[in-house]
Amino acid sequence: MPTALETEPFQQCNCLALRQAARHVTQYYDLCLAPTGLRTTQFSILAKLARLGPITINALSRELVMDRTTLGRTMLPLERDGLISIRDGTVDRRSRELGLTKKGTERLQRAAKLWIAAQAAFEKQFGVARAAGLREVLRDVVDCNLDKPVAATADQHRRAARVQ
Repeated sequence: MPTALETEPFQQCNCLALRQAARHVTQYYDLCLAPTGLRTTQFSILAKLARLGPITINALSRELVMDRTTLGRTMLPLERDGLISIRDGTVDRRSRELGLTKKGTERLQRAAKLWIAAQAAFEKQFGVARAAGLREVLRDVVDCNLDKPVAATADQHRRAARVQ
C-alpha cells in the first residue's frame, strides 16, 4: 500500500519539479563557466551590475529574487577577487552599493563567451521556441503573487522535528 507521500498529489509537486530543473540547468551552466572560476550565480551578479550600474545590496537581491543573506555570501568571493566593489551608498551613506570593477568587467566578458555557447547548446537541445516559452512562463512564475507564509521560528522547527 502506498504511503501518503507516494500518492498522486505529492508526485505533482510544482516546487520539486522547478527545483530539479533549476539544479539540472545550473549544473550545466556552472560546468560551462568553470574555466572562468565563476559559478552561475556569480555570473548573474556580475551581469546585473554591468547592466544596472552601482546598486544597493537590497535592490540587487530583489532584482535577482535572492535572499539578501545568500546574496551576501555569494558576493564575498567576488569582492575578495576584486571583481566587485562595495562602498557607501551615494544617496544614503548608511546603505552599501555594489559596483563592477575593471577586473570584474574583464572576467564577465570572458565568461559571457562561454555563457553564449552554453545558451546556444541548451537551445539546440531543448529547442529555441521551447526555451523562449520556458523563459516566459518562468518570468510569469516570478511575477505571480504567491502569499508568503509567516516564517516559522527556530523553536517551531525544533518542535516539529521532535514530533516526526
